[in-house]
Amino acid sequence: RAKLRTAFLAGQAPRAARRALFELREANRLHSEFLESIPTVMVMKEGPHRQAYVLDRGRYDAHGEAVDAAIPKAVSQPGVPPIRNRLELARWIASPQNPLTARVAVNRFWQSLFGIGLVKTVDDFGSQGDAPSNQELLDWLAVEFMETGWDVKGLLKAIMLSETYRQSSRVTPALLERDPENRLLARGPRFRLPAAVIRDQALAVSGLLEEEIGGPSVKPYQPPGLWEEVSGNAYEPGDGPELYRRSLYTYWKRTVAPPSMMNFDASDREVCTVHVKRTNTPLQALNLMNDTTFVEAARQLAEAVAEQAPDDSSKGISMTYSRVLGRPPTHAELNSLDRLFRSYREAYRNDRDAAEALLSIGNSKPSRSADLGTLAAYTGVASVVLNLDEAVTKQ
Repeated sequence: RAKLRTAFLAGQAPRAARRALFELREANRLHSEFLESIPTVMVMKEGPHRQAYVLDRGRYDAHGEAVDAAIPKAVSQPGVPPIRNRLELARWIASPQNPLTARVAVNRFWQSLFGIGLVKTVDDFGSQGDAPSNQELLDWLAVEFMETGWDVKGLLKAIMLSETYRQSSRVTPALLERDPENRLLARGPRFRLPAAVIRDQALAVSGLLEEEIGGPSVKPYQPPGLWEEVSGNAYEPGDGPELYRRSLYTYWKRTVAPPSMMNFDASDREVCTVHVKRTNTPLQALNLMNDTTFVEAARQLAEAVAEQAPDDSSKGISMTYSRVLGRPPTHAELNSLDRLFRSYREAYRNDRDAAEALLSIGNSKPSRSADLGTLAAYTGVASVVLNLDEAVTKQ
């Protein structure tokens, strides 16, 4: 009967009926395409209540005392309603009555700006963790954070505009002996940027950074052959703006992590970690001076400087310093980099092929408005200054 009906509608039915059937099928097709275009997420549904027990020596079949869902007594306060499901737990986590969430959050932001948290053990606020170096400051920041609607930008701005943060990072031997980790905040922060920020900083000061927010992961430059050694797959770098997006959007293959990230102590992403490791190895200097991203960023910065100071190396070096480090160079720094600039310029003017090779690195097209030797020399100086910025930074 179904076959007869289909055959009838396909060839023998009146034209109006066949047109209606066609429109129905087209509408169903469009409806299916629309449903497929909607992103889906897994949603957990609260299941039936199951009684939990303390297990005798961890044995699943040896039930001890019955236990119910509740807030730990150590952080509980009078008047807090019982926690019966995940939604109520989520509400309590962000509740002003919860003493932990805001403090943990502001402590991690403090670590990102000062290199070490007010509570040194940022992943442990329990009895085994360190006590805060300044309890009143931690409490005040936590309350401000909650009362301003969990405004992250506002919190960071308040900290960074404080006199404490804007202090000089210079340290005397006596102060270093008394407070080597700067727990007393007698000087400004002085530490190397995290791995992802090192790349983003170089792209930002060079003008290459693509600031689009959101979207799929991208594949920046990477030495060839790494993926093939482990998985047999070929790594195909992106093109155009994809190469200059923030490191947050970098495609990450855990078995072959981005090498520049690992050189600068990025987490391997096997487990969640909030501690920032900082080491000092020769690979880091080699990375900054030879990686395509950093060489291209140095060339792009050099082009901007060469356009404004093609014949005045002192002015050009001062511009580079101010743009990258936020301050002019000292007299000794300026003289040292000026000598380096002149030696680079002489060498590249005598070796045009080497200058061409240096300026052709990267996907962006080099400018030809400046003298080739001058532009290559400025690129070399910019690379040195970028290394200074990434090595030790007072943010």
